[in-house]
Amino acid sequence: MKKVRFGVLSTAKIGVKYVLPAMQQGSLCEIAGIASRDAARAAHAAAELGIPNHYGSYEELLADPGIDAVYNPLPNHLHVPWTIKALEAGKHVLCEKPVALNAEEAGSLVTASRKYPDLKVMEAFMYRFQPRWQRTRELVREGAIGDLKIIHSFFSYYNDDPENIRNKPGMGGGGLMDIGCYSVNCARFLFEREPVRATGSLELEPGFQVDRLASGLLEFDGGTSVFSCTMRSPGYQYVKIFGTGGYIMMDWPFNPDFDSPSKLTLTRGETSEEMSFEPCNHFTIQGDRFAEAILENHPVPTPLEDSVANMKVLDALRQPV
Repeated sequence: MKKVRFGVLSTAKIGVKYVLPAMQQGSLCEIAGIASRDAARAAHAAAELGIPNHYGSYEELLADPGIDAVYNPLPNHLHVPWTIKALEAGKHVLCEKPVALNAEEAGSLVTASRKYPDLKVMEAFMYRFQPRWQRTRELVREGAIGDLKIIHSFFSYYNDDPENIRNKPGMGGGGLMDIGCYSVNCARFLFEREPVRATGSLELEPGFQVDRLASGLLEFDGGTSVFSCTMRSPGYQYVKIFGTGGYIMMDWPFNPDFDSPSKLTLTRGETSEEMSFEPCNHFTIQGDRFAEAILENHPVPTPLEDSVANMKVLDALRQPV
């Protein structure tokens, strides 16, 4: 079976530790090369992951005709510039979330991508490909909990490292951009429409000047979504979905244990049903779905217009009340 040959821009931790090993397990993805501005780091990552080619610059990777597509896990402020460079080099692009620093920049990527109609670009909100999430959306659509009214979500981890890009405002750091974007995205995914209003509250870290705590209220026609996220609390996640006739509970919705079954609990009246899903890696599924769109030349599962809409909500949440 033909595979899409991916080149990777940078040796970012999310790539080398999580995404690339998962994509290597897919049926349609081949990790053919990895680049770093430090040639030794690229060589080390290639040796560790069994990647055949490594490059001492991003430009060198983009110039390689043996690379069909690019995975871009660069810091947030480099997502749009290097995605456009990859398109100009004739490569498809799977870009990490958030796709841009703001909606205007995301819109500029849409404009640039339209110059290359034969090339695919997609933002990597990997959780959407997990079967548990697909089933959750089906349950909501089917009316299993009545009319969807309220979504509560929470996402935390601890990171006070001054050298980490998430603590650098110039690189698009902060909790809202890094993890709050999931709460925004999943609310839009389940309501299947855009919020009519979004208001946020951000607590800045005095030293780093990035939001260490962010909360938001999204008002949809017919319902609301409320969330909090923080980079200064032990790691935990949940999503709770409430309707007029029941509710769905999900622990670790965005980073489940890939080696264990994932679960959700559906409660209606006095009856609760636990649904279990076979272990899987959403990064593997995401890679194959993106590669499938390339190989079969059909639209990607999540178009860039959806990414722009997500950034518009993040922009609104960052506006002073």
